[in-house]
Amino acid sequence: MNIWIALAYLLAAVLFILGLKQLSNPRGARRGNQTAAVGMVIALLATIPLLHFTTAGIVVTILGLAIGAPVGAISARRVHMTAMPQMVAAFNGVGGGAAALVAISELLHAGTHPAFQLAFPSIFSMVVGGISFAGSAIAFAKLQGMITGTPITYAGQQVVNGLLAIAIVSLAVANLTVASQPIFFVTLLALALVLGVAFVIPIGGADMPVVISLLNAFTGLAVAASGFVLNNFALIVAGTLVGASGTLLTTLMSQAMGRSLANVLFGAFGQIQVGAGGAAATAEGKSVRAGSPEDVGTMLAYARKVIIVPGYGLAVAQGQHALKELADELEKRGVEVEYAIHPVAGRMPGHMNVLLAEANVPYEQLKEMDEINGEFPSTDVALVVGANDVVNPAAHTTPGSPIYGMPILNVDQAKNIVFMKRSMRPGFAGIDNELLYDPKTIMLFGDAKDSLTKLVAAVKAA
Repeated sequence: MNIWIALAYLLAAVLFILGLKQLSNPRGARRGNQTAAVGMVIALLATIPLLHFTTAGIVVTILGLAIGAPVGAISARRVHMTAMPQMVAAFNGVGGGAAALVAISELLHAGTHPAFQLAFPSIFSMVVGGISFAGSAIAFAKLQGMITGTPITYAGQQVVNGLLAIAIVSLAVANLTVASQPIFFVTLLALALVLGVAFVIPIGGADMPVVISLLNAFTGLAVAASGFVLNNFALIVAGTLVGASGTLLTTLMSQAMGRSLANVLFGAFGQIQVGAGGAAATAEGKSVRAGSPEDVGTMLAYARKVIIVPGYGLAVAQGQHALKELADELEKRGVEVEYAIHPVAGRMPGHMNVLLAEANVPYEQLKEMDEINGEFPSTDVALVVGANDVVNPAAHTTPGSPIYGMPILNVDQAKNIVFMKRSMRPGFAGIDNELLYDPKTIMLFGDAKDSLTKLVAAVKAA
């Protein structure tokens, strides 16, 4: 490899690492994306000479850039915040699929007895990339509402998945030890795609952030393996970074949910839960206290401290700008305003942080769960906007509940609670929230953006 190309790859790798480091802090996140993007441009430009300037190589490169760059740019600019998890899943799946196709291409050119150092990473990339591609497609479909977000299960499901895994390992061994025949590795890819589908369909929508993070790690590992196949240093470094960071994020998110990764992947979380005595958990016989925007606006206007708890409902309503306007009005009246961010609120890691950053909410006001939980007892009003499971006291009080043991925001300790929801439907966990029936809770029903706009007017009039 030309020394200048090697140096360009090294520079790209350094920029990838710096970009990832900058992404660890909200203030540096935008700069981190830009730094990593520059690294990717350098890596792409450095790769072009390796194509030996053949006509086919130049045509493929130009076509790839001409199609991929506009699709990526337009998609990123047009996507709504509520659809950001779907876009992440889609782009992640494309990366895994690309790695699998590269592996097939190399195996087709390597003959029936390729060297182990080529065959092993190729097969690994094909299998893991195929699982990531198919699994990401199912995650996209669940989040987009194209298929149900509740777990899809059937009798003997884990046995079937186990048999698929055994078949994949057997074919992989055959490719490595007997012969690398197209019928073997094409069948291997097909089984990997089937396993990717089977792996994700029994996982509920509430766990999709963890699944997307895990599949992202899969894609990174597949890309790193492709780097060994192609002897490409930049791919090895980039793929390893994605694989490592995705694995770490998956572990941290599982811990934030108070559940093991095995429970997330195989627990079918999100099905309708059955309570004591075999009856489905319902709110029958209970009553709630509903309020008007004027009532709630007055309460907020005369509070000393307000903690806002954003959730997916805020993203669905695109109400972040109205929420920021409400916070500004409260601060004009001398009210202390903070935002409580649960690690798994929304549909992807950092969803609420990104949503609020879009509305220019100061980073200093965004408080993580461990930092904010001790402040709820001294809070006059906790305003819950579209969140549910992450504030459900059942996580502390109801052994046997699917969320029991999950760390939550201690909203129930606030002096007053305002719960903004469209309806009384449960969250993705499929269980009722006792907090809705607490005597100090006021329900404000309606679209979050519309309700927040009315609250702004009510605060101004108070």
